[in-house]
Order: sequence, then structure tokens, then C-alpha cells
Amino acid sequence: MNAAPPTLAEACRLGEARLADCSESARVDAEYLLSHVTGLDRAQFRAYPERLLEAVAWERFRNLIEQRREARPVAYLTGERGFMDFTLQVDERVLIPRPETEGLVEAALEQPARRILDLGTGSGCIAIALARAWPAASIDAVDCSADALAVAAVNIRQTGTDSIRLLEGEWFAPVTGNRYELIVTNPPYIGDDEPQPDEGDARHEPRQALRAGPSGMEAIALIIENAGQHLKANGRLWIEHGYRQAEAVRQLLAAAGFHAIETRADLAGHDRITGGHWPEATE
Repeated sequence: MNAAPPTLAEACRLGEARLADCSESARVDAEYLLSHVTGLDRAQFRAYPERLLEAVAWERFRNLIEQRREARPVAYLTGERGFMDFTLQVDERVLIPRPETEGLVEAALEQPARRILDLGTGSGCIAIALARAWPAASIDAVDCSADALAVAAVNIRQTGTDSIRLLEGEWFAPVTGNRYELIVTNPPYIGDDEPQPDEGDARHEPRQALRAGPSGMEAIALIIENAGQHLKANGRLWIEHGYRQAEAVRQLLAAAGFHAIETRADLAGHDRITGGHWPEATE
């Protein structure tokens, strides 16, 4: 790209052209990166297309475009990602929140709960969304990664959702003896032989947040097997899973004793979220 600082319109065009052969969202990527270095929102690029970039902003933009060409996710380059109606800080220590997970939150919000467990919290996106909707709720958010919990702690502080308690450990281990009205989880669900984590943006995301084991169902099966010990009477479990796993998840839930089992589709029409009620636990 030209070394002389261009206008906003020219920068968008040059960035898009540079990314055209490596990103399916070249224009949007360029606009987000330009917004990050200028502090302007994307609407302002159209309102003031003739505005010149400062030399420092232009240099930073060119550098970020080159990193994007190497498949580094835009969210990691800017350090943030929008989720629901708030913004999260994200980096390579956590999975980038995706629209499918917003569907998980929406399903969970259909029935109020005061005691909630978020398994594999990562950036804290699910726990924070629920805490914002239900300020009086008490939420435990578990992750096995201290690095991920450090990111979640920043997001909790910035969103003012102090009702969330962060706990480090493998799945249910940190909450032994506790029971909840709602358990939500977006666990790893990709099999060892599936290619997705080695392609595109996912190459930069944490492996343990993506790969579950040989079949991809290992984490889901463990969660379902143990969830009943941590649910109150008629408590709910909602799981985000792979688009081809819905039937297997429903079978596991039924075998474990759940009832009122249902699956929800994501925005693309793929079965993505499955949940059920637990009738057997006692207070």
C-alpha cells in the first residue's frame, strides 16, 4: 500500500484490496481495523471520506492489514469483540465469542434463574450477558485456564457484573456440592481429526477451547453425565454444540434422565443449541 497517508475512503479501499485474496469479509475487516486506529466509527468513514489519516494511524493500519493477511483474527488485532449489547476484551488466551453463543444466552434467558453455573467461561461472555439481564442472580463461572480467567476478570470489571464468581478447575470440580437452577456451557466440540481449528482465524485460537478429543463429544458427554448432581429440581441445562451433533446430544440427555429436551437452530439454520430439564435432583 502507498506509504503516503491517504484519506479515509482511500484507506478503506486500499485495505480492502490488500485483503481481497485472503478474507471473505475484506471490506468489513478493513473498516474495523481503520476504526480501531482512528477512533472513528464506520459511519464516519462515509460521512467524511475526504479526511486525511495521520501518519501514525496510517502506519498502524498498514501493519494491522498485513497481520490480517496472516489470518490473525480482527478481534485479536483490535483487542475487542462485540457480544449481545456490550463489548468484550479478547486476545489469544480466549475463544472469540460468536453469534451462535448469543443464541445460547437467548435460550437461557427464557426462564429466570437466580443460581447459575457457566462451564468453560472463556472471555466471560455468557456469564456477563446473564448477569446484565439478571443483576440479582448469583453466577459461578468456571474455566480450567488461568489465562482465560484473567481475561474474564477484566471483562467482568469493565461491565460491572460483580455478581460473577470466577473459579479455576476442570468442569464441575470447583463447584462440588453446589446446585444450580441453570447450567450453561459452550464446551469444545470439535474432533481431533476435523480440520476447522487448523484453518483460517481458528488457527490463532486456543486449542483446548476447540478440540474435545477423538469424537468431539467428550466434553459434552462428561458435562451431561455429571450435570444432574449439580442441578436443583427442574433445573435446566443448555449446551452449544456442533451442527451435526444435535441428535447425539439429545440421546445423551435422555439417557441421563433429562426431560423436555429441545434443540434450537442458529442464524444459519443449523441445529446448534440443545437443552433439557432435570427432574430428579432434590434441594
